[in-house]
Amino acid sequence: MTTILQILMWLLVVVVVLFTLIPFSRMAHGMVRGADFPRQQVLFLAVLLGGIVAWSRPEAWVWIVAAMAACAVVQAIFIGRYLPFWHKQSLNPRPHEDVSEDRTISLLAANVKKSNRDYLLLIDLARRVKPDILMALEVDDAWVEAIDELSDIFPHQQLRPLETGYGMAVYSRKPLQDAEFREKIVEGVPSLRARVPLADGLAFRLYVVHPEPPVPDQDTEGRDAELSAIAIEARDDPLPTVVSGDLNDVAWSITTRRFQEVSGLLDPRVGRGFYNTFSATMPWMRWPLDHLFHDAQFRLLDMRREAHIGSDHFPMYFKLLLTPVEAAETRPDEATPDEMEEVEDMIDREKKSDREAIGSDWEDED
Repeated sequence: MTTILQILMWLLVVVVVLFTLIPFSRMAHGMVRGADFPRQQVLFLAVLLGGIVAWSRPEAWVWIVAAMAACAVVQAIFIGRYLPFWHKQSLNPRPHEDVSEDRTISLLAANVKKSNRDYLLLIDLARRVKPDILMALEVDDAWVEAIDELSDIFPHQQLRPLETGYGMAVYSRKPLQDAEFREKIVEGVPSLRARVPLADGLAFRLYVVHPEPPVPDQDTEGRDAELSAIAIEARDDPLPTVVSGDLNDVAWSITTRRFQEVSGLLDPRVGRGFYNTFSATMPWMRWPLDHLFHDAQFRLLDMRREAHIGSDHFPMYFKLLLTPVEAAETRPDEATPDEMEEVEDMIDREKKSDREAIGSDWEDED
């Protein structure tokens, strides 16, 4: 093996080891939490490196192969529960449960990317899929004006267009009662809370969220605090709850696991697949960023990643059945008192901070 190849090999080995170890830190910083994202890619790289090194047998090859094997096992443990052989959290409807259309709700979550102007791709998708609720994120005035074409099928609308990339528009066939946009943690980062009625007196609470993204030079407490605050609210809500949107976090991260532990909500991806939604433009760098979590009173009828709409995210489609009874195959662990204290302290700190939302000017030149 030439010197250049040896240097490259050792560089990649260091990268794999670092990206395996760094996420074990609970530090809420972009450089740390960002290492949560590429677990699939790091697993692939660890296996590939281990195989190449075992075949070429450079100096200290046994130690390298052992290190890569260990890293691969760690990564597999984190992402393995999203493979089809794992126990699911969300249940499909059981044989005795009535799957009537007036108890179902379908949702289409789409981060459109503000600078994307392929309006017709989303409009055509919405007309083809016919969701009960369309959640469009990163919308500005131009997007809202374009999507107004869908008013004939979505009579109920909640609109908050923004020029910062945090705009939000929710279109619904069903009433959005008591709907309000709130800036729970960071000024300029809205989320929607609404009551959605279904049949037989059943109703659910919908939360649509799009917290700040993690960036290498800043902490992630704004994002983490918003998700935690929504989790607490969902846990205490008397109605069964659905939380959906671009969480700017992967399903297997510490932050998202804590969100589930606090809220008690189920992840329909567990035991079914990754459903990677970002990046739509870089197939080798994809992970699940667009999510839906739901109360155990819901059953999963359908879940799929939809066609590219010109954004850097793929849309996600979900269809759920609301039942009177809670049921789940497995449930998230419950947050400990120490974890709850940590979460509440973080929320208090972030609410007192006075800063501009991360990434507000990213697309100003587009």
